[in-house]
Amino acid sequence: MANALTIAGSDSVGGAGLQADLKAFEALGIHGCTVVTCVTSQNTKSVSSIFPIPQQEVARQIKSVLEDVKLDAVKTGMLFSGETVKTVATLLKGVRAPIVVDPVMVATTGSPLHESGFLEMLITKLIPMSTIVTPNLLEAERMTGIKVKDERSAKRAAAEILEFGPDAVLLKGGHLKTKEATDFLMWDGEILKLSSPRIDADVHGTGCTLASLIAGNLAHGYEIEEAVRISKSMIFKAILSRETVGTGIPCVNPLSILRAEAQKAAVLEDLEVASKALEDIMDSDLIPEVGTNMGYGMLGALEPGEVAAFDGRIVRCGTRAKKVGCARFGASKHVARIVLATSSRDPDIRCAMNVKYSDANVSACRKAKLSVASFERTKEPKGVSSMTWGVLDAIERYGRVPDVIYDKGGMGKEPMIRLLGRSPEDLLLKLKKISVNR
Repeated sequence: MANALTIAGSDSVGGAGLQADLKAFEALGIHGCTVVTCVTSQNTKSVSSIFPIPQQEVARQIKSVLEDVKLDAVKTGMLFSGETVKTVATLLKGVRAPIVVDPVMVATTGSPLHESGFLEMLITKLIPMSTIVTPNLLEAERMTGIKVKDERSAKRAAAEILEFGPDAVLLKGGHLKTKEATDFLMWDGEILKLSSPRIDADVHGTGCTLASLIAGNLAHGYEIEEAVRISKSMIFKAILSRETVGTGIPCVNPLSILRAEAQKAAVLEDLEVASKALEDIMDSDLIPEVGTNMGYGMLGALEPGEVAAFDGRIVRCGTRAKKVGCARFGASKHVARIVLATSSRDPDIRCAMNVKYSDANVSACRKAKLSVASFERTKEPKGVSSMTWGVLDAIERYGRVPDVIYDKGGMGKEPMIRLLGRSPEDLLLKLKKISVNR
């Protein structure tokens, strides 16, 4: 088992700090060691007190770990004071393992988590020896003096932080006013834009968890770019699965990554159960010429392989529908694109299927009081995925994810209705309404 060390503060509510770090390590199958720098009294609403651990005790904790454990990665979080930064940097000099520095300065609740002298020591002592530093916008602004308000200024700030000496900088741009949550990874003359669907919610512990996931993936041997890519996908799922622990800001859920494996079996089972009802409900007036399929994505799906469908589709058999093959992940890229596009705008909408286009079927959707939107293939830009572009175009013009998105086809393209829902069960209810109102 790989070993990783977190040097951070203790969060009494368990949503951030070393408690979140240990959950992230555990989710990756890594043994976590800890050095406590501060004991905070905080909850999901505020930080009421900070008790810094005396320097000699911080040093003793680090020495105890280093003299016994071969570390595969180190992550630093809340260090609070310049003296602690200096102590940590001095003792980590001989460590031959990736060092991830999360320059914690302010809690999600807005409370300050450092004192005078901290920033100077961080920039001059610890960041120069780090593998990667992971500031958010506020932290980047305080470190560089650059007001980060758009992509251009974000890249300028990242470039300046890189001049401090780390191997790489991940500037977290979640609070930029963009449609997606976009981060900027800069290293070795390269810059990479990493985007994921935006979740409009403040969540406690996201910065700590992301930095720990990166440290964990580096401990597993991934290069910087791949470690960051994997970790960003994982933190997206952890935010989606956030938990309401108290009455304030919800807490990130790093262990949702483990629960995703258990979720896979339930997704496949739900599809198989739905297929029996589909064969009873669908007739030739609802089945497209090319056949159809039902896709169901895992919570937080970002890749086609995280969307399940039937590997032989649903085809016409006489006047009825017949499911061919079994449900499996990655079975249909076509329906997966629809699911991924809709869930990127509303993470709860994770199920989709095609229905035969006709004026009568569109009218039945409206009679069933389903929300209906459409797109025109003639307006499709070159070089884009038709399904992704069309679905997102319809959603953007409608203002939210509707129940139904249709198009009237184009050159060599069959017109189609796409039925969208939260689950296979939800789609079946909508399909029944359409059938009744035809």
